[in-house]
Amino acid sequence: MRLQELPIAERWYSATTLSDGVTLLTEPHVDRLIRCNIWHVKGRDRDLLIDTGLGVSSLKEAARDLLESRIIAVATHTHYDHIGNHHEFEVRAVHEAEVELMNMPEPAPLFLSEFGELASNIIDAGYTPDEDLIKALPYAGFEPHHHQIQAAPATWILQEGDVIDLGDRAFEVLHLPGHTPGSIGLWEAETGILFSGDAIYDGPLLANLPEANIDDYIDTMERLKRLPVRTVHGGHERSFDKPRLLEIARKYLESWRDGST
Repeated sequence: MRLQELPIAERWYSATTLSDGVTLLTEPHVDRLIRCNIWHVKGRDRDLLIDTGLGVSSLKEAARDLLESRIIAVATHTHYDHIGNHHEFEVRAVHEAEVELMNMPEPAPLFLSEFGELASNIIDAGYTPDEDLIKALPYAGFEPHHHQIQAAPATWILQEGDVIDLGDRAFEVLHLPGHTPGSIGLWEAETGILFSGDAIYDGPLLANLPEANIDDYIDTMERLKRLPVRTVHGGHERSFDKPRLLEIARKYLESWRDGST
């Protein structure tokens, strides 16, 4: 579809309330390749926001009723589809390995051709994206060829074992490198809920990007297999349970160890 033919979205974000005080925010007009799951967790004293999407439209304004409390915005990693609206929040947390990547504006491709040589890596991983990675414009006058992520310097530098305390809920930071050096998950032992970012989700995992490391990813998958999870809320695609986690991990471990990736 030519740029001038893209419609203006009536609403850019959709929200789905799940169990356990969790709400899923998504950008339905975005190709699944860069359609990040944005997770909101209600707490007694503060709320947790895990990843913030592309940043093409204000998340804080669109979800102002949901985001009226004090928000801790956590980046599971710093790929642009996960940190686009971090600049809208005062408390911004990221793993120490990717702190510097939050400090600068970043190009945010919305067309497959703008990925250059990386487009073939994406297709090899199992994605079949269209050239247009957005199917609508967030507002009249938006220029998708010029979109970039705003700098959002970290105010909280995370390490393995740190705890994010919401007052009545607590999430432990798990360092899960492989997809990127500073990829993290957030683990709530009491409920068995894991917010896994892009360390694992129920779709084609991208382990062939320049910043990825297969040896680290293998260690992360082995760790996830041992975790007593009940529900995994990933950085993309649908949520899943422990049996499905084991299936996904087994598939990729076999692939990586036989060198087919």
